[in-house]
Amino acid sequence: MALSRVCYARAALWGSAVTPGSFVTRRLQLGRSVLAWGAPRSSKFHLSPKADVKSLMSYVVTKTKVINGKYHRFLGRHFPRFYVLYTIFMKGIISIPPFANYLVFLLMYLFPRQLLIQHFWTPKQQIDFLDIYHALRKQSHSEIMSYLERVTPLISDAGLQWHLSEMCTKIQRGIHPAIHDILALRKCFCNHPLGMNQLQALHMKALSRAMLLTPYLPPPLLRHRLKTHTTVIHQLDRALATLGVAQLTAQEVKSACYLRGLNSTHIPEDRCRSWLGEWLQISCTLKEAELSLLLHNVVLLSTNYLGTRR
Repeated sequence: MALSRVCYARAALWGSAVTPGSFVTRRLQLGRSVLAWGAPRSSKFHLSPKADVKSLMSYVVTKTKVINGKYHRFLGRHFPRFYVLYTIFMKGIISIPPFANYLVFLLMYLFPRQLLIQHFWTPKQQIDFLDIYHALRKQSHSEIMSYLERVTPLISDAGLQWHLSEMCTKIQRGIHPAIHDILALRKCFCNHPLGMNQLQALHMKALSRAMLLTPYLPPPLLRHRLKTHTTVIHQLDRALATLGVAQLTAQEVKSACYLRGLNSTHIPEDRCRSWLGEWLQISCTLKEAELSLLLHNVVLLSTNYLGTRR
């Protein structure tokens, strides 16, 4: 009785009745709350040096990826053509080493002629670089003329022999040939030794350089590429003749002349139109079997035009 009175008094004092069951329940709830929140942290707990370094590196990498993504979006939005070129370099050999893609801009600055397309050249660079390319292809002109002189005796027709010999002599003397003089040689370039299928390897290499094509290919590939390139130009000539040279802008005329062997950067527009008209008269007269003459016309028609021979 005394024990029960004491318990009742304590319960009255705390304002609630305490039973053995309720006491156990409270202890279980207290234990669960402790497990849920975890053990109390010690004031001495801290990250190790290795963990600090990894956390810092992770932060730097994340920020770098974010900045790099914004940079790519900026290039793609404001400079789409440059972004295409930049992407090609990043996916090519130059981006294999780590962080090597950042060398692209330096290389483009140091080698703009080799790495940038003509659209990104400055006006002065366009003149300088086109002069460089024309000087490279003009080195092969004398080699091609020498080859024509050597094969002249191999032509079976005596009249064609004389015409070709006279043509070579005139060009060597600095005389610009007339259209009818060039067309008189059509039959020379159909069969041996000047037909497209009969050209020798060294001759094709020189012609490739004159067309700004790589000469470092096996002879069968050189022949195929020269055929393809000349056929495309011949088809463009027919379309251009139908359209009319007068419909072209000054820049289009100069580009068309440069493609066909004339260094048009230092020639007035009206003279370029006149030269292009001569080229089209010759090209549109030729048949497919005579396209070797069109290929040689890159040298025959451009070497001495308006004193361009130097």
